[in-house]
Amino acid sequence: MTEVGSPRALDTVIYPDLSGKVAVVTGGSRGIGAEAARALAENGVSVAVVGRDEAAITATVDAITAIGGRALGLAADCTVEQDLARLGQAVESELGTVDILAAFAGGNGMPVPTEAETGAHWREVVETDLTSTFLTISTFLPGMVTQRSGVIITMASAAARQAAKSSAAYAAAKAGVVAFSRHLAGEHANDGIRVNCIAPSAIENDKMRSWVPEPERRALGETFPLRWIGQPDDVASAALFLASSASSWITGITLDIAGGKVML
Repeated sequence: MTEVGSPRALDTVIYPDLSGKVAVVTGGSRGIGAEAARALAENGVSVAVVGRDEAAITATVDAITAIGGRALGLAADCTVEQDLARLGQAVESELGTVDILAAFAGGNGMPVPTEAETGAHWREVVETDLTSTFLTISTFLPGMVTQRSGVIITMASAAARQAAKSSAAYAAAKAGVVAFSRHLAGEHANDGIRVNCIAPSAIENDKMRSWVPEPERRALGETFPLRWIGQPDDVASAALFLASSASSWITGITLDIAGGKVML
């Protein structure tokens, strides 16, 4: 993997309190989700890797088992309630009650001028990024309420935090994720459930490398105060911290992982 401008590769931090827990990572077969699933597994967490591409799911599960971790691969579309019901049953049967939910499924952030936006595309993006987050959380939240503990981590974007080149639909959907996460944190704090959101900016994943030549990626990195593009492990490390008891007095926040570009 080429890391454009990045001065280091991160080692996975070990949080002993995570060992023995159960996590679900949606959008877990590639990029940030796959890196988060791997980091959780390195911490002794049993991980359900959820995605839509079965080959990519298998590759992520194999990578986790190769390092001695425990992973279960499950295909599901997080916009489809029946898929999520099946997912919830499979995780409960195979791994047990979920302690950590990383609701990372989403996408469709490509630029679309608002004057060219269509109702169909708007609804598709909102379904993919906001409704999928709600449906995923609604699947696993009752179990957390019953056990009176749990950690939920949602995925927004720098596009939700400031004007960006993505579509207005994507910005609105991700801003909805931020607001939903904050509301949920307040609603369920007394149940022992923490909810936090992470909002990455440009992350150098496989999709970016396939679409953007290295010179352009390097130039993009120079636009950030820290002078490089983020890597999936930058986001995974933040998610790992928020999943652990090291963040036990943190709930309802949105953590910008943006190389200094988002400063509120």
